[in-house]
Amino acid sequence: MYELSVTRLINATPEKVWQVMTERADEWWCPKPWRAEMDFGTRKPGCATKAVMYGPDGEVNEHPGHLLAWDEGRRFAFTDAIEGDLQPAGPFMIGIFEIAPEGSGTRYTGRARHWTSESMAHHRDMGFDQGWGAVADQLKALCEEG
Repeated sequence: MYELSVTRLINATPEKVWQVMTERADEWWCPKPWRAEMDFGTRKPGCATKAVMYGPDGEVNEHPGHLLAWDEGRRFAFTDAIEGDLQPAGPFMIGIFEIAPEGSGTRYTGRARHWTSESMAHHRDMGFDQGWGAVADQLKALCEEG
């Protein structure tokens, strides 16, 4: 499997972490100073999703995809390999975002699974560790704030 991942222990309940993950995604989804607009569609597997990321210099990156899993309170997953009405797209990854109780807090894990070792290496070279690490830290901070 060609997987990159990042994990954080968050000092908040799984219910709180799930609420922030799914209801406040625009606030943590991409590293600041970038910002995001997230649309999880109907939150049912098979629905279309869309992420739009806005850069500090006016950049706009649209990322359509499809929801693969929505396990309420536990995980969601999507892919960019399908767009619109089940149209194939050049696949890059499957994104999986999971939480699980751990001690008095919650373990968050973000995974990016790739079709090839080359696409995984490309994602790593793009700054996966820094980018997804910053996103995990932003999620953690939002969940732990008063």
